[in-house]
Amino acid sequence: MPRKRVLEKDDTLKAKRTKVSHRSHQTEAGLVLTLGQGDLGQLGLGPDVLARKRPALVKLPEKIIQAEAGGVHTVCLSETGKVYTFGCNDEGALGRDTSEEGSDSVPGLVDLEEKVVQVSAGDSHTATLTEDGRVFIWGAFRDENGVIGLLAPTKGVEGLESSSGSSIPVELQLEVPIVKIASGSHHLALVSTEGNLYTCGCGDNGQLGRVPQIFTARGGRRGLERLLLPQPIPFKQRGGKTKGHIRDVFCGSYSTIALTQEGHVIGFGLSNYYQLGSQSIDTYYSPKILTAFKNSTRSWVEFSAGQHHTVCLDSEGTVYSLGRADYGMLGLGEGVEEKSMPTAIPGLAKASSIACGERVGYAVTEDGRAFAWGMGSNLQLATGDEDDAWSPVQMSGQQLENRTVLTVTGGGQHTVLLVKDQQS
Repeated sequence: MPRKRVLEKDDTLKAKRTKVSHRSHQTEAGLVLTLGQGDLGQLGLGPDVLARKRPALVKLPEKIIQAEAGGVHTVCLSETGKVYTFGCNDEGALGRDTSEEGSDSVPGLVDLEEKVVQVSAGDSHTATLTEDGRVFIWGAFRDENGVIGLLAPTKGVEGLESSSGSSIPVELQLEVPIVKIASGSHHLALVSTEGNLYTCGCGDNGQLGRVPQIFTARGGRRGLERLLLPQPIPFKQRGGKTKGHIRDVFCGSYSTIALTQEGHVIGFGLSNYYQLGSQSIDTYYSPKILTAFKNSTRSWVEFSAGQHHTVCLDSEGTVYSLGRADYGMLGLGEGVEEKSMPTAIPGLAKASSIACGERVGYAVTEDGRAFAWGMGSNLQLATGDEDDAWSPVQMSGQQLENRTVLTVTGGGQHTVLLVKDQQS
């Protein structure tokens, strides 16, 4: 089946395109391990494997440089720029034909000619960034009432607005090159080469940062185009609007956090458990400088968020958490309450990266070990049991022996690790 093209770029714009780069683009190749619940094929281990307590090796035809866990699917980017997917394909999130029985539960290649340098995955969508700064997406965004689609809607025969998802890659309608993409459950954030931040998708909880609350229900009178057409977010700073100062972006299930060139932390979306550092239960529908992260001695480099908690990493390799404390998802030990300020997680060595699932947290230390904490009932922690972990525990299993962990990502019920063999 031919890949759909949404927006034809003129020859002048094509000629101007150059290869994009960003600190978040991963280049070190390795092997993919998965664990947790796999009843929808998200472990990539075949239709007969419904769960794994310990990490299991996924058979892929080439080495992988990025492995992302979506809600109930997994996306892998190879060192040659190809994309492989497996898991639930109900809304087209795999971007390929899975009509053959069992084909959704093993890795399959997405038909995309362009070389990809970064991937992201939500609950039922997948996005890819090409080496020349274009974004292709497939699947669908949803709100609390169901599917809202994927792209700016079209008018039907009777003039009625319609939008749907796509089971194959389609190109986002963007006139600027993108350097970074990040997915929430049902929204997408993009940083352009000029440092502007774009968003699209569901805005029910303020996660788009540009849609007032009264218009979040299907876009109000302007309709779905308000939500699904990527638009830049105007940021106010020092009394006026400034553009071109965003250097990185991260998405939680219902939130977005951005880092400015000046080192400010900006956020919007749901903070019903103080997960954005709010001092009260709140929802931000426009960008706010998150004062909880203001600290003259601390430089933030990475954020990751689940449904109701956030994990943060500073330039010294210290890991912090804030938000909801249930199930141990903050990693701060038993008996702690919700945190509205980033609180250092004790007992962790210097970390190189962090991640969150919906109710779990992860850290990868500089020496290549992976630690996990939070809800254990989905077997995401690699402890071998279903107990919650209130403090970080080292992830273990036969497939982790004599291997260095590069990254960990968490989905709704499963965990994906990228590892490499240790040098002998």
